[in-house]
Amino acid sequence: MADTTLDTRLDGVVGGRTAKALERGFGLRTVGDLVWHLPRRYSERGELTPLLGLPVGEHVTVLAQVLDVRSRQMQRGGKLLEARITDGVGSLQLTFFNQAWRANELVAGARGIFAGKVSEYRGQLQLQHPDYELFEKHRDPSETEGLTPEASEMLDQAAALAYSERPVPIYPATSQLPSWTIGHAVALALDTLKAAGGIWDTLPFELRESEGVLDLEQALELVHRPAKRGDWQRARDSLRFREAFELQLALLDRRQRAHRLPGTARARVAEGLLAEFDRGLPFELTGEQAEAGEAIASEIADIRPMHRLLQGEVGSGKTVVALRAMLQVAEDSGQSALLAPTEVLAAQHFRSVVETLGPALTEQLHPVLLTSKMPVAERRRSLLALASGQARIAIGTHALLSEGVTFFDLGLIVVDEQHRFGVEQREALRLKGTNPHVLAMTATPIPRTVALTVFGDLETTFIRRVPPGRQGITTFAVPVHERPKWAERAWLRALEEVAAGRQVYVVCPAISASKREDGDAEFDPALADSEGSGAAAPPLASVEQTMAELGERADYAGIRVAALTGAMKSDEKDRVMRAFSAGEIDVLVATTVIEVGVNVPNASTMIVRDAERFGVSQLHQLRGRVGRGELPGLCLLLTNAEQGSVARERVEAVAETSDGFDLAERDLELRREGDILGTAQSGGRSTLRLLRVTEHGELIEHARELAAYLLRRDPLLESAPLLAQQLAEEEKQRNLDNLAKS
Repeated sequence: MADTTLDTRLDGVVGGRTAKALERGFGLRTVGDLVWHLPRRYSERGELTPLLGLPVGEHVTVLAQVLDVRSRQMQRGGKLLEARITDGVGSLQLTFFNQAWRANELVAGARGIFAGKVSEYRGQLQLQHPDYELFEKHRDPSETEGLTPEASEMLDQAAALAYSERPVPIYPATSQLPSWTIGHAVALALDTLKAAGGIWDTLPFELRESEGVLDLEQALELVHRPAKRGDWQRARDSLRFREAFELQLALLDRRQRAHRLPGTARARVAEGLLAEFDRGLPFELTGEQAEAGEAIASEIADIRPMHRLLQGEVGSGKTVVALRAMLQVAEDSGQSALLAPTEVLAAQHFRSVVETLGPALTEQLHPVLLTSKMPVAERRRSLLALASGQARIAIGTHALLSEGVTFFDLGLIVVDEQHRFGVEQREALRLKGTNPHVLAMTATPIPRTVALTVFGDLETTFIRRVPPGRQGITTFAVPVHERPKWAERAWLRALEEVAAGRQVYVVCPAISASKREDGDAEFDPALADSEGSGAAAPPLASVEQTMAELGERADYAGIRVAALTGAMKSDEKDRVMRAFSAGEIDVLVATTVIEVGVNVPNASTMIVRDAERFGVSQLHQLRGRVGRGELPGLCLLLTNAEQGSVARERVEAVAETSDGFDLAERDLELRREGDILGTAQSGGRSTLRLLRVTEHGELIEHARELAAYLLRRDPLLESAPLLAQQLAEEEKQRNLDNLAKS
C-alpha cells in the first residue's frame, strides 16, 4: 500500500481477521498502534546444539535437515503435524497442532535452524511449536550458484550462527493471538511502511545527534527485528528517551498555552478583606505558608491564569493558604469554588471556612455548601446565591460540576485532593468561568519524578512542615497473628484514651463483608497477599463487623460508639461527624471517608484494621486525623501480613517515619507503575510504554530540561513542524488527560 502511514487502519494491512483480533485483544486499531506494541522481553536462542543427547527441559537451537513430514487426525479433534529432522548423527521430532500449512514449508530436504524447549513423548525427543528459519526460503539462489556442497554447508553454518545469536521478541499475547502471530503482523506492518516511503521522524535532527538517539524507523526496526542483543537495547533506550522527551514537551507546551489564555487579574488590596482576615487569625503563618501565599497571590494578580499544585504535608495548613487566595479574588467581587472529593470533606471544609472567617467576613462573603444529597430548598438557595454573585465562596462535591450550577464571576478554582478527580471533571468546572485561576492541592506527597510525569503542566509549591505546637504522632505496626496480645492491647489502649476524655478512630477497609467504600482505589490484593503466594486473601475487616465485635465486648459497655461510611445518607453522615466533633461520640468506626480534611483536635488515637490493605500514602493520610491539637497522636496499624512480605514492608515503612515526602519515595519503590499512573481509560492510552518513573528519574528530569530549552528558544516549534503537529494530535486525543487519571 503506497499510502500506508502510522494512522492507517490495520485491516488494510494485516487483514480483517487479524485486525479484529488485535483490536479485541489489545485495543490496537492502526499501524502505529501495532508497531508501538513492543516486545515485553527477548528470548536468547543460544549456541547450536548437536541432536545427539539433547537435554530434556532445556531450550536449544539446532541446525538440521527435514527428513520427512506427516499429518494425522487426533482423537479429540484437530490435526497434528509431525516432522523429523536430523543433523546427520541424531534425530528429533517437531510437532505442531492445527498448523497443517507448515507442511508446505517443512518439505523433505529443507535445511534450517530450529529452536525450542526439548520435551519427551513416548521415548521420543521433540520440540513442540518450535521457532525455525529455513535457509532455502530466504536465500537468494545466486548466493549458492556454483558452490561446492562443502562451501554451501559452510554458508549454512554461518547463517545458523547468525540465527542462533538473533534474539526472539516475545510480545504481550493472548490465547487467540500468540506471540509469533503478533510478530508476523508487526513485520508485515514495518515492511508495508517501508514500501510506502518509511516513517517520518518528528524529533529534530540536532536533538537526535546530540543525545545519540536512533532514527525512529531504525529504532522500531531494531526493537522488533534485532540481529543481536545490542540492537534491541539501543533501540529501547532511544524509544524510551523519545517517550520522556515528548511527554515533557507536551506538558510544558500545555502550561505555556494555558498561560497565553486571557484571564482576569485579581489585584491585591493593601487594606481589604485579606488584611482583615490575617488580623483575626489566632496564629502566625509559618514561613512556608507565607511563601506559598506570596507565590499564589502574585499569580492571581496576573492576567495569565494560574495553574499551580500545592503539595503539603498532612496538617500543614494548605486550607488557610487557599482561603487567603479566595479572599484576594473576593476583593474584586470574584468567586471561588473549592471542589472536595467527598461529602464529609466538603461539609468539614465548609464548617472550617465559616469558623476561620469569623462572623463579619462570613456575612460579607456568604459561603455556600453544595452537594448532590442536600435538601432541595437548601440547594436552590445555594444555586441562586452563586448565580447572583452574592456567594463569593462555594464549597462542594461533584455537584459543583452539574449543568444547573452557574457562577456570576468564577475567578478561582481550588481542587482539594486533586488526584481524586479526572481531568474532564476539573475542566467542566473551569468552563464555568472565563479562564479562572486554578489551585490544585494534595496532602499526598508526590515524588518529584511522578509529579513531573503526571502533573508536569503545573507549577509546584511545597509546604513540608506542620505548624509549631503539634505534638506529633507515634505509629506502631501491630502484627495480629504473631503478637495477638499486642492486638488486644490496642483495644484496651483505646479504652484508656476514652477514660482520659479523648476520642478514637477505628478505620476499616470495607463497609461490610460485601461492600467497599466507593472510589477507594488504593487497595491492591497482590500486595495484601503474603509473599505473593496467590492464596485467597481473608475477608476484609469491615465497619459492620467491628461495630458488632465492640458491641459484644463487656469492657466497651457504656462507650459511645458510632459508624461513619460513604454509603450513609448525607444528613446522617453530617449528624455523626458533628456529634464526633462535639465530643458526643467516643469511638468512631469509619472507612476511608475520614481520610482527608476531617479535623477533630480531641481525637488522639487511631486503630487501622487490616492495615496492609491500604497504600502507604493512604495510611499516612489516615493517621493525619490524630495529633492535630495539643494532644500527642497514637496510630496502631493492625496487620495480618507476614514478616518479609511486600505488604508488611508497606505497613512498617509508615511506622518508621512520619515524613510524608520520605514515605512517598518509599512508596514509589514498593508500588507498581500502574498504581502510580492509573490504569487505562477509554479514549486513548494512559500508561507509559517504556518509561518507568520508578527507574528513570534522571532521564525524565534531563528530558524536561531539553524540552524547556527547546520551547524557550522556539515557543511555537516553528523549527520542528512535525513535532508541533504531533503535539496538536496528542492534545486532540487528550492522551495527557488519560495519563493523569487515577
